[in-house]
Amino acid sequence: MKIILGTDHAGVGLKQDVIAVIQKLGHEVIDVGCNCSDSVDYPDYALPVCEQVVAGAADRGILICGTGIGMSIAANKVPGIRCALVHDVFSAKATREHNDTNVLAMGERVIGPGLAEEIVKEWLSTEFSGGERHMNRVNKVKAIEEKYRQV
Repeated sequence: MKIILGTDHAGVGLKQDVIAVIQKLGHEVIDVGCNCSDSVDYPDYALPVCEQVVAGAADRGILICGTGIGMSIAANKVPGIRCALVHDVFSAKATREHNDTNVLAMGERVIGPGLAEEIVKEWLSTEFSGGERHMNRVNKVKAIEEKYRQV
């Protein structure tokens, strides 16, 4: 898979650990930044990640900021994105199985590299269950998105 990754200044410290995990699993990494500790705006990094996922240029995206909250909010404004803010392994698995998430958000100030590695491994290795009840719910989310999409 192609995994696109974006961080702000508060997530840049965890980025190399996450990249190493993705590559160790045999996936390709696309890094859209940031690459500094100077203050930057998280939407500037969430948007290119999400646009590439929606366009099919990347299979999934990972976003990291201080808490993961800002990145997840920005990501979920992009039609076609189902981003989950995850800070535990169980949620990483559940959000793939039940919600078919295509973007993962994490907070560097909330979790450390060891837990981030386990979350990324679980999230990348878990497939959407495709079960009728889960598909029905995902389709309802898509319908909400369509209702509010600007023409």
